[in-house]
Amino acid sequence: MGSGTSTQHHFAFQNAENAFRAATLIQRWYRRYAARLEMRRQCTWRIFQSIEYAGQQDQVKLHDFFSYLVDHFTPSSNHERDFLNRMFTEERFPQDAEMEKLSDYESIEVPDSYTGPHLSFPLLPDHATALVEAFRLKQQLHARYVLNLLHETRKHLVQLPNINRVSTCYSEEVTVCGDLHGQLDDLIFIFYKNGLPSPERAYVFNGDFVDRGKDSVEILMVLFAFMLVYPKEFHLNRGNHEDHMVNLRYGFTKEVMRKYKTHGKKILKILQDVFCWLPLATLVDEKVLILHGGVSDMTDLELLAKLDRHKIVSTLRRKTRKENGKPATTQKKATPPNCAGRPTPWFLPQSRSLPASPLRLGSCGAPRAGRSSSIPCSCPADAEELAGRVRRSGDLELDRCRQQAGFLGSRAQWEPLLVTPEADSDADEPPEPTQEEWKQVVDILWSDPMAQEGCKANTVRGGGCYFGPNVTEQLLQKYNLQFLIRSHECKPEGYEFCHSRKVLTIFSASNYYEVGSNRGAYVKLGPALTPYIVQYQANKATHMLTMRQRISRVEESALRSLREKLFAHSSHLLGEFKKHDADKTGFISLSDWAEAVESVLRLGLPWRMLRPQLVSSSMDNTLEYKSWLEDLAKGQLSHENIQSSLLEKLYRNRSNLETIFRIIDSDHSGFISLDEFRQTWKLFSSHMNIDITDDCICDLARSIDFNKDGHIDINEFLEAFRLVEQSCTEGDTSDCPQATNTKGSGCTSPAHPKNSLVSGSHGAS
Repeated sequence: MGSGTSTQHHFAFQNAENAFRAATLIQRWYRRYAARLEMRRQCTWRIFQSIEYAGQQDQVKLHDFFSYLVDHFTPSSNHERDFLNRMFTEERFPQDAEMEKLSDYESIEVPDSYTGPHLSFPLLPDHATALVEAFRLKQQLHARYVLNLLHETRKHLVQLPNINRVSTCYSEEVTVCGDLHGQLDDLIFIFYKNGLPSPERAYVFNGDFVDRGKDSVEILMVLFAFMLVYPKEFHLNRGNHEDHMVNLRYGFTKEVMRKYKTHGKKILKILQDVFCWLPLATLVDEKVLILHGGVSDMTDLELLAKLDRHKIVSTLRRKTRKENGKPATTQKKATPPNCAGRPTPWFLPQSRSLPASPLRLGSCGAPRAGRSSSIPCSCPADAEELAGRVRRSGDLELDRCRQQAGFLGSRAQWEPLLVTPEADSDADEPPEPTQEEWKQVVDILWSDPMAQEGCKANTVRGGGCYFGPNVTEQLLQKYNLQFLIRSHECKPEGYEFCHSRKVLTIFSASNYYEVGSNRGAYVKLGPALTPYIVQYQANKATHMLTMRQRISRVEESALRSLREKLFAHSSHLLGEFKKHDADKTGFISLSDWAEAVESVLRLGLPWRMLRPQLVSSSMDNTLEYKSWLEDLAKGQLSHENIQSSLLEKLYRNRSNLETIFRIIDSDHSGFISLDEFRQTWKLFSSHMNIDITDDCICDLARSIDFNKDGHIDINEFLEAFRLVEQSCTEGDTSDCPQATNTKGSGCTSPAHPKNSLVSGSHGAS
């Protein structure tokens, strides 16, 4: 009996030991499996973010290139000046009378066949709720109601301070949402899960409502409607994408013109002004600061509360709107032409210096030091008199500079007299933002937190700064705050704490890069101000996939984008590979491959880790790089028999080409008119030192207008770029003269400079 019991205990102990060993092996295997999945997920995430930020840098470079052209081009007539204002800077500050004209919605008739939602003002909660339901059913709001809603929104925003105050005493809780980026499903899901706005349920939406997604217009209409219904409980902050220049590249401008072909221009013009009136930040119970990007070591909430936010049209450029359609040079004191104190834009390297134009006196002037309240106020009579004297002095100085530069005649012969009663009324306008004020807004819209101490320029995005834990702590102590809530960055889980939980990032656009790439999130604040975070996936398809399936799907999408990026730089990669192949064997080591790829793309990716997905395995750890580049090209070639090198340039420059097209298309018609084409070519020829007549420009425009309808559309524009590249690639270099040597070359010279425009945008930094 005793022997049998002992044997049973022995077997039981042995079984338990085997079970523990098996559990340990399974646990070890699962941990390795989970670690590999996490490593793949992080690599995928870095690919998406690196490509996204590289696109933002391209936007900055392109904007810089056009800024340089505009700053160093002297219009010869009011017509040219008006075109430049429309084409790029949109610097004219629309007066109330003009805004009333743009908002002339009453003259627009709603046809009986219209089945979408109807709005009447003042709005009621049922109107806003019906709007959400209509958009969920894919209905479109009529242009009359869009203009009416924007008109009422602007009237409301004008009355708001730069920094809104919200109290949890009047609402049960405050819900803070991050970037939506045109993803209506996320907004609807938030309202479904958290409840519609009400006096007991306040909301703060923290910027970046538009771009990238396909429903940016609908999101704006819903947000504006609820803001008008609940003005004390529903608040909006401005993001870096509430900017008409950013919208040109990332899709919102195109979306508006696609959905509202007849009235799209009016809608865009009013939206540009509405964006400028959006508040900059929100304070909850004076303890939690909500802003879109972040802070810097120079952030001054008192200054942010006082500056004139509506004067900052675009954070991509400090230069502001021109008052009443007149050049900004007449609004400032004249200073010597070669001004050493010219402020350097934030998006340029500080070591870079651009040649100052002797004809752009305003660009050399010192920034104004005055600050004013958010609401404009009248200036005293002595200030008006002083402003008049400054303008007249500036006119005389400009005349003198024009004569020195070889322009005949006085200013009066080429421009109407600016010292008029209308011009004197400019003194009633608030002063332009100073460099300091403008930089304050840039920092709060573009900055990102970092783990290291200190504050440094945000070179990855090209704007704003990176701020460390000490900068956060300094700001919190200075203003007696508990923590910051910001957005601006996509996070895998939809949120992320950093700086000892003093900074909370909230991102509300789920599946931002790809279905399954990330969750969305929002945060709820009660009277105790303890953040309660809710995560979600708005796309139902993600719930049907396992973790491995989700990661594989997202990884495939990221690698596809990365291969396109590699293909777009094939020629540069080939040149870099040859540097590592000193013996001209056609082979390089895999470590040299990783080094060469990073030196060309500069994405900061772990190329050695990504190598198995991008390069076929080799026994001797070498790569035949020409075959590898050919394999890349095979994956990108379309059904049309387009030469690989041409397709490479189209891949590399398509975003820039589309942005250039929309910049030239100053009236947002979707077509480049002959006049727009002519004025733009005058700008380019002035920069490139090309002597070209109007007849030659017209001939060039007609040659690009393939279907001969009198306009150039985006497809014709891209096709012209492809044909120019092909002719320059197939011919001798003498057939494609460089832009700097084309003076007096007649009508055939513009072909190559057209491509030089894109090259210049990449090299502008």
